[in-house]
Amino acid sequence: MNAKPRLVWFDANRVFAAFGVVLIHASTDFGGKAFPDATSGERFIPVFLRSIGEFSGSEMFFMFSLFLMAMRVDKKMPSYGAAISTQAQRLLVPFVFWAVFYAFFRLLKADAFNYAPYIWAQLGDAKNWFGYLILGKSQYHMHFLPTLFALFLFYPVMRAATRYPVLGLTLVATLGVMNNTQAFLWGLDLDPTLRDYLIRAVKIFGYVGYGMAAFAIYGLWKDGIPRGESRLIRRLGLYCAAFAYIATLPFFYTAYDTGSWGVRSDWDFYGHFLMPVFVFFIFMGGQFLQWSPRWTQLARYTFGIYLVHPLLIDLYDIALFKSGLFESMSPALIVILRFAFALPASFALAMALDRFKPLAWTIGLGPNPWEMYKSRSSVGA
Repeated sequence: MNAKPRLVWFDANRVFAAFGVVLIHASTDFGGKAFPDATSGERFIPVFLRSIGEFSGSEMFFMFSLFLMAMRVDKKMPSYGAAISTQAQRLLVPFVFWAVFYAFFRLLKADAFNYAPYIWAQLGDAKNWFGYLILGKSQYHMHFLPTLFALFLFYPVMRAATRYPVLGLTLVATLGVMNNTQAFLWGLDLDPTLRDYLIRAVKIFGYVGYGMAAFAIYGLWKDGIPRGESRLIRRLGLYCAAFAYIATLPFFYTAYDTGSWGVRSDWDFYGHFLMPVFVFFIFMGGQFLQWSPRWTQLARYTFGIYLVHPLLIDLYDIALFKSGLFESMSPALIVILRFAFALPASFALAMALDRFKPLAWTIGLGPNPWEMYKSRSSVGA
């Protein structure tokens, strides 16, 4: 069996991650909280759905992006400069577009919810624009692209894990150091802006562990895993994912009981941040299953879904708030209808952007604007 059909399991994992990240962001109130004004019983379904979504959230996007990087540098062996230049064009050009877009798009929801002056004040502060364009703070999901690019800078270190997969276990240590150091930084009396940059720097060093894990998994997959051993890996992944979920229950119980998401600490921290590795094992362990090619077709749009889903969630929230219908709706109904709208609408918008070639580059599915210009110029010549 050649490698290409076996990678359908990987595409299914990417689609699963898209489902998860949309569900995570759909399972809150209008302000991103755990419905603090509702009763604990009314919060149960939103909190439960959030816990299910976290089987595959943004950290999974880091995992499969780094797995693809491992494959790319292993096959082509580009120079460091060429590899980083390619990733800069693939990630940072769309990032700048969406960072600016969301910086202003937030005004729609701010106007509907009567806090537009606060957003206008942010837009007029140059310090905030540095945060938008370096940290991705123009919207809650935009941190992904600059952080991923920063992780790619460390790929020469990660490559050791392809040769020695046991190095993938360093993720446990990097997460532990990240957790401890970030807690220390939050306890210091620092300028909030300085703290944001320090926290992100520590996060990047901690998330290099995901690169080590992804490169290690790629090394195992590249060497070939027989059908029988794949089943063992899938069973192990299922057990570890279930156990990691159990570890997160204290965090979700706090949200259920108080309406606050709280702070991840101790084993619920590890349960959450190790979950992507265990879910990855589940899918890789199923590489010999009969996967539909439909997964590969849908996986094409997962990057776009990640980028566009917050704008569709905001449009849903604005429409629901303006209509006044939310006053008679339970938190569960708000969340279920939001997810039912945002997920297919995100797929539809990503597909539309892909078909409209002048904007396909915004979701990583087409050449960047200057490349299109060069292509047209060469054709005209």
